[in-house]
Amino acid sequence: MSKFEEFHCLKVIDCKQGAVRAVRYNVDGSYCLTCGSDKKIKLWNHNTALLLKTYGGHADEVTDVAGSCDSGNILSSSLDKSVIYWDVSTGRPIRRLRGHAGGVKCVCFNEDSSVAISGGRDNAVFCWDVRTRRLEPIQMMREAKDCISSVISNDHMIIASSLDGCIRCYDIRAGELMCDKLDVPITYMTMTRDEQCLLAACQDSTVRLLDCDSGNLLSEYKAHKAEDYHIECGIMANDAHVLSGSSEGDAIIWDLLEGKVLQKLQISKTGGVVHSLDTHPKLNEILFARRRDVYVFSTETPEITDIL
Repeated sequence: MSKFEEFHCLKVIDCKQGAVRAVRYNVDGSYCLTCGSDKKIKLWNHNTALLLKTYGGHADEVTDVAGSCDSGNILSSSLDKSVIYWDVSTGRPIRRLRGHAGGVKCVCFNEDSSVAISGGRDNAVFCWDVRTRRLEPIQMMREAKDCISSVISNDHMIIASSLDGCIRCYDIRAGELMCDKLDVPITYMTMTRDEQCLLAACQDSTVRLLDCDSGNLLSEYKAHKAEDYHIECGIMANDAHVLSGSSEGDAIIWDLLEGKVLQKLQISKTGGVVHSLDTHPKLNEILFARRRDVYVFSTETPEITDIL
């Protein structure tokens, strides 16, 4: 097992978009996307803190954003009950998708980015064909009893977590639904790179690792505080380290197998909820969102920077 290298803050980016609701890498980690309470999405070179483009078109705050597999398109969700499919280069909406009865909380693409998947406050998961002009969902899943908190997808599964404490797996090929119940609200979910395990951030200040096939609980990670906030979790590219934000202005990194805390990152000396994060698809690099700022952490030698 390789030795754990500690992370350091390389850069702090003031996104100037009210509160940042989510921060996401693009497919190869060359740039990042932020979305905020200012109703806009911003495209950044996070290495230089250079703003590349701003996307405006939503009528309420933007809750989540995702980049396509070729980095040519962006998908965004908003409390205005819509999903927008954007052209990255022109900055213009290609499709405005409406159908949710409440605010849309999360979005993702399927593996080849031909289908957009959205989850909302209306407890529904919708699938949209973005390669055609069709504006109605091609599939609707309404089994959840509370708000959908995150959606992910691979080549044959759509997986949704919700505040009713369930993770629902929809097998696209077989048309089957499988449900794993944790009995505690789930605020975020992600998958290991090998697609063998799911990681779920829960409102009881516990991150849980589950086996994808059986749904069995494999491990639990505790040291952070969620306090009913929608705190996100993540897994590093090597599938060896788990991390989570916290309501106390910090983040925690654990060893995935042993469950021990490897590092506590102080994101801010003045507190504030570190709610959104994303791990680089290849490098030892992490993005954190707190209030209106994005923090870039890496195992590289840190530059001189002010942490607010």
